[in-house]
Order: sequence, then structure tokens, then C-alpha cells
Amino acid sequence: MKTPKVPFAPLYFKNETLYLLDQRKLPTREVWVPCRTSVAVWRAIRTMVVRGAPAIGVTAGYGLYLGVRKFRGTPAGFQKKLFAEARYLDSSRPTARNLAYALERILNKVSLHQAKHVEHLKKMILEEAVRIHLDDVLICRRIGRFGAGLFKRGSRILTHCNAGGLATSGYGTALAVFYALKEKRIPFSVYVDETRPLLQGARLTAWELMKSKIPCTLICDNMAASLMRAGKIDGVVVGADRIAMNGDTANKIGTYGVAVLAHHHGIPLYIAAPSTTFDLKAKTGKDIPIEERPSHEISHVQGKQLAPTNMKTFNPSFDVTPHALIRGIVTEAGVLKAPFNRSIRKVAVLLKGK
Repeated sequence: MKTPKVPFAPLYFKNETLYLLDQRKLPTREVWVPCRTSVAVWRAIRTMVVRGAPAIGVTAGYGLYLGVRKFRGTPAGFQKKLFAEARYLDSSRPTARNLAYALERILNKVSLHQAKHVEHLKKMILEEAVRIHLDDVLICRRIGRFGAGLFKRGSRILTHCNAGGLATSGYGTALAVFYALKEKRIPFSVYVDETRPLLQGARLTAWELMKSKIPCTLICDNMAASLMRAGKIDGVVVGADRIAMNGDTANKIGTYGVAVLAHHHGIPLYIAAPSTTFDLKAKTGKDIPIEERPSHEISHVQGKQLAPTNMKTFNPSFDVTPHALIRGIVTEAGVLKAPFNRSIRKVAVLLKGK
């Protein structure tokens, strides 16, 4: 099964090896990290060699296959090994819903064929991982088409963090809107938040947009308010790592602040995310686990120490934007509007059918 051409593919699988573009090294170096075991995949997810909820999900699917591909034993033993590997991979990062979704999708597929030969089950797991990969590309393209319809010629759009090709299978969620606008030849421009502490906006989103020759301007995170007050921003589009059933959305830390500013200035903020990002068990944002990252990510930048030695830090990787601050959620099923607890039901139906 061949995936369509995409602007920036952050991963590919070849010869029993998963290759990941090391996003810690961008934009100055393009380094590919080979992963041949589930341990290597777990480490790559945890240390953010790969990041972005959809990309993490696709990576986990291949990681599950790598974790069981050398198993020799009975189907019952294989099932035990498979579930253990799934639990292990799921522990790599807690917030992104797509990680658990991909693992659950493969486990459900295998559970329907428990009596099959072990080698057949392995093949089935790899095939499902490839389908998850391909589905993500197609879903992101649909998100881009729906999102492009929200903006007019000359729109100036702000985005936070990186929800582009690097965060997915190559086309993006929030940035898919920009790629779709470019394909439609609709003129627009983008403001890119730097996105502290790991600078995903400055390092990754800016890199993607410049490579794609999309007009963009990099700003510090604390400049958005001034630009909004000056009337220089017409809309905001960001991605999501997990969305509760009432529309509360977890995304990269700082998104909540952007949402408050946009709401105050009467600027629409849209979330762009696949249906796989919805958590059917999370009623509100209070049910979303928020990952805390190591202190050195705040105290150091690219290995250079900025803060005093042993300085106490607080480093949540995500925050939750309340649904009341969100104008719409762009999915492959269309643009969902408030009241979200109703419009999200159609996405829930989509998920239950997968």
C-alpha cells in the first residue's frame, strides 16, 4: 500500500526498520533515526525525536509490530506479548490521544483473529499499521480542504507550535489548511509563534512554511497580543493532542493564552484535528492528563544554560483551552460548531465505526 506524496514525511518504514526524522535537530540538520525495536520506538517518542499527536500514533503502530516481529511461540503467548508491548508503548507519552488510538485499533483487529497462525497475525499487524499511516494522510487532506473554506483572500493567520507535516504523516492538521489554501492559489500569510520552551514554531513550522514558499513571519510568543490589538491577525488555527467530548482541547502549552487573547479581540480560533484525537472517555478538559517535561527544557536552549543552576522549574507540555473560546473544530467530517457536545457526536459515531 503506497502513501500519497506529502510535503514533509517525518517517517517511513522499510526493510523491517522504522526511520524517523529527528525533529530535535531541525532546522539546521536533517538526521534520520533508524528504529528496529519497540524500545527504540518508545525512546524516540519519549525524547521527541518524533512529536505531534498523529505522527506519534503512526509511529506507535509500527512500533507495536517491531515489538512482536521476532516472537516465536503459541498464539496465546503471542497475544500476551502483544498486549504487553502495547502497554509499554502507551506509557511513552500520556497526553496525545492518537497514541492510544493506534494501539487500540491494532489490538482490536488482532482480537478478531485470535485463532490465526502467529506469522499471519504479525503480517496483519504490519498491514494495519500501514493503513493507519495511509489513513492519516488522507484525513489530513480532508481537514485542509474544510479548513481552507474558513478563510478569504488576504487572510493573516496565526498558528502556535507545529501541527504540520512533521507532526503527522506529512501533510499536517493546522498547516494542512495553509497547504490547501496554497493549492487553491488563495493569497494569505502566516504569523508563527516561536512556541517556548522547545521552539517548535521557530524550528519546525517556520522551516516547513519557508520550504513550501508560504509567506510567514516569526514572532515571539509574547507578541501576539500586540498584533491582535493592531488588527494584523484575522484568525488563529492550531492543532490538538486530545479533545474532550464537550470540545475542551489540549494542545501545546501557550495555546490557552492565545485563545484568551483571540476571544478578547474578537478573532476566531479554530482547532484542526482528526477524529482520532477525540477522547470518548473524557467528558471535559479536566479528564485530560497533562504531561510534565524535564526541567532542562526550560533552563536550557539547544544545550546552552540560561537559568541559574538547580533552579526550580514547572514545565507542563500542554494546556487545555475551554470550548467556549473555540469558534470551530476542523475534522475530516467537516467543521464542528458549538454546542460541541452535540456536533462532536458525529465524530464519535465515526470513531466507533473504526
